[in-house]
Amino acid sequence: MMFVNHRRSKLMGIAQGKGFDNLGTFTPENVFYLTNFWGEAIAVCDYDKTKLIVPRLEASRAEQESKNCEIVPSERGSQLIRTFMESIQGKKICIDFLGDPSLVGFFNGAGFQVTVDADILYQGRTIKEEVEIFALSEGAKILDDLYDFCTSELKIGETERALQAKIVFEAMQMGANLVNTKSTLNPLIIASGPNGALPHSQASNRRFVEGDLIVVDLTIRFLYYIVDATRTFALGKVTKEQKEAYEIVKSAQQAGINSTKEGVACEQIDQQCRQLIDSRGYGDKFIHSTGHGIGLEVHEPPWLRDPNKEILKKNMALTIEPGIYASKKFGIRIEDSILVNGGQARALNSFTKDILIL
Repeated sequence: MMFVNHRRSKLMGIAQGKGFDNLGTFTPENVFYLTNFWGEAIAVCDYDKTKLIVPRLEASRAEQESKNCEIVPSERGSQLIRTFMESIQGKKICIDFLGDPSLVGFFNGAGFQVTVDADILYQGRTIKEEVEIFALSEGAKILDDLYDFCTSELKIGETERALQAKIVFEAMQMGANLVNTKSTLNPLIIASGPNGALPHSQASNRRFVEGDLIVVDLTIRFLYYIVDATRTFALGKVTKEQKEAYEIVKSAQQAGINSTKEGVACEQIDQQCRQLIDSRGYGDKFIHSTGHGIGLEVHEPPWLRDPNKEILKKNMALTIEPGIYASKKFGIRIEDSILVNGGQARALNSFTKDILIL
């Protein structure tokens, strides 16, 4: 696949601009970006070639799935590191991450010139290519289908965990993979009633009752790429306060989308959403940033927060997700995956954002 060679050239251009001869990556996301292989491995590249160092148990799969790289089988653990060291003799190399920071000191103490700088990989990955945009767009369609599925499954007496299990099954049936971050125990956020006031609530055995607002935040991986969206449903009835807060969040989210354009600073998107919510008296209840980049990771640059003067560029992919969280009462969040264009940004999700009372 020619896109793999293109990515290597793009990343090495950034790396050489910082004075590095080679680029190494230890994280699955970046290994995949360089090689098309997702697994336990180390990738090392210069302008001419990429080496994929893998445990012997992964060698056959790496041969099948990787593109345009040399497969170097090794033993797991310390031998994998030694094989990596053999491949960078005499080179000034930048790597993305090491789980054990002491290894950097070990490398440098042994005469190697190793620097950790994950930004090089993020700079290369931030602008999405055609194949990546396709994966994101198709994944967003699956999210829309899952929200449609929710409208028939959200019922009084159902539990958060039971609904999560049903959505997980449907997502897997549709060809999606699940995503967990280290800070969560659950792949999805299903937060009902007072649990909705916790932006990262863990799915529980709480049963839905009439009058609940239910925050359903779905994050899936499709064709390796992550899409992220949130809808908030009402069960049985809504109060005047809930309806007012919902419409404020909906308006703020649309204001954020409307202001998302090539050449705009990230902080301006956050300001647009925050100012609208603040002007309606709920500013102290919007307690997180407006959004983040998506791609091979759930959270990656660019960051839609204030301050952040990073300028949006065409084909960046990100989320816009303002919310209002009334402690011990309810929470509301509306989120879409977004693609930055020269003009109006394109929301990849199309499921309605009108309040649905089920």
